[in-house]
Amino acid sequence: MPDLTWVPPRIRPSSEDDAAEVREVERIIAQGPFSDTWESLEAYEPPTWYIDAKFGIFVHWGAASVPATMSEWYPRLMYRRGSEEHLLHREHHGSLAEHGYKDFLPRFTMADYDAPQMAALFRQAGARFVVPVAEHHDGFTMYDEPRTRWRAPLVGPRRDAFGELAQATRELGMIAGASSHRAENWWFFNGGRVGETDVQEPEWSDLYGPAAREEVSPDEDFLQDWLLRTVHIIDRYRPQMLWFDFYIEAPGFEPYLRKVAAYYYNRAAEWGRGVVLFYKNEAFRPGTAVFDVERGASAGIRPEIWQNETAVSRNAWGHIDTHDYKTQREIVSELVDVISKNGCLLLNVGPKADGTLPSEEAELLRGVGRWLDVNGEGVYGTRPWRVFGEGPTASRAGAMIDAAPFELAHGDFRFTWRTNADVDYLYVLAVTAESRDVVVRSLASELNLLEGEVESVVLLGDLEPLVWRRDGDALRVHLPDSVDLQDGFGLRVAVQRPPRIERRDFLHNGTAP
Repeated sequence: MPDLTWVPPRIRPSSEDDAAEVREVERIIAQGPFSDTWESLEAYEPPTWYIDAKFGIFVHWGAASVPATMSEWYPRLMYRRGSEEHLLHREHHGSLAEHGYKDFLPRFTMADYDAPQMAALFRQAGARFVVPVAEHHDGFTMYDEPRTRWRAPLVGPRRDAFGELAQATRELGMIAGASSHRAENWWFFNGGRVGETDVQEPEWSDLYGPAAREEVSPDEDFLQDWLLRTVHIIDRYRPQMLWFDFYIEAPGFEPYLRKVAAYYYNRAAEWGRGVVLFYKNEAFRPGTAVFDVERGASAGIRPEIWQNETAVSRNAWGHIDTHDYKTQREIVSELVDVISKNGCLLLNVGPKADGTLPSEEAELLRGVGRWLDVNGEGVYGTRPWRVFGEGPTASRAGAMIDAAPFELAHGDFRFTWRTNADVDYLYVLAVTAESRDVVVRSLASELNLLEGEVESVVLLGDLEPLVWRRDGDALRVHLPDSVDLQDGFGLRVAVQRPPRIERRDFLHNGTAP
């Protein structure tokens, strides 16, 4: 039998304490300004800082990075008989009764974790917000959760890894958020119900959870625990972003979702901070939170701010030894495509078990940061234009679609917009070009998409005035020799505002010719 002397004593919250905490939640909700009804929650408005921010970093970390095999779903699939993960686990670690997922936890030390250094890299990447995983499906909290012994300050790292990164994030002027995947713990380890495994041992049930069948709705004890864990994250760390994974749309969660939203928004009103709560699928009523699309895209400009969360890797979120990494150009392509359609991009990285980022991921982030150092004026603080872009690359729509490469090509442009006191700026963003003579057909004078007269065209980064000509069929711009065509470019087109009261009276969801 493995040595389990490292396991701390089990924590058993009393029903009286839980009832008192729930009453406090209800008291905060009753104080307003939001109540836990959909009608009240529809008064929510996403804060301007988020709409301006455009780009942030997601962090998937945890004990699944110890085996670093297949994906961060290894903890679930190692218990599924017949799976490749199950066969690999039996080969390398033996019986699941003798060596279960819990036995990876003492090896998850994060011995080289440096939160300020990690936050500095995210800032260098151009991120404006950071959303670390507070708790993944595995039931192990990366924050100091008082309801469980399975938390980073007590087991494995023996430090509040989440809290340290949140503090370091704020110290560098970025917004700190949190993600909770706790809902999936209801069924995550249910493969361990078959055969002899440690999932069936009562001693470890507080880690492995109910291990119920997916089609069985969560019971009230689990839902209340989910509520109180979420409230602890809100109150202890004051995240300005709260992200939920799927399954919160399952039956039973609905009244608890309304409570969490009202509680979070009311706390934010106390703090005097704008906050963002994210949801997938149809878990929340539209307009009560911000819609998030996993590894997805939008076909056109969405009327409300939304988010695409994706990863630097095509085949995993957490650390594994066999990542299929995207290229820098693919990541920048996703970023400019999303923001041109009124979205923000949340880009995930996965630290290793020692708490450091793989060198490939660090370099990808630095590369994105270098591109944003030059072209960020066309990204941060902008809004969508009348059309999101033009070019040969077909637009995509839906979730779970970025396993296939997506890369903007020669002749692809994405547009953003900024209104100043005396002049409007249209930004033309490209990730690559084949010629220094750029032709942007959306800006043709005969199309009348761009209202007003073009006053100047400058290159982002150094604001060098460029040679340009606007004809009936296109805006033509000549790029200087200093532009590396393979790195792309950004143009700022200054437009004299026409004499009218309302400038933007519609959004067009297609591309121009």
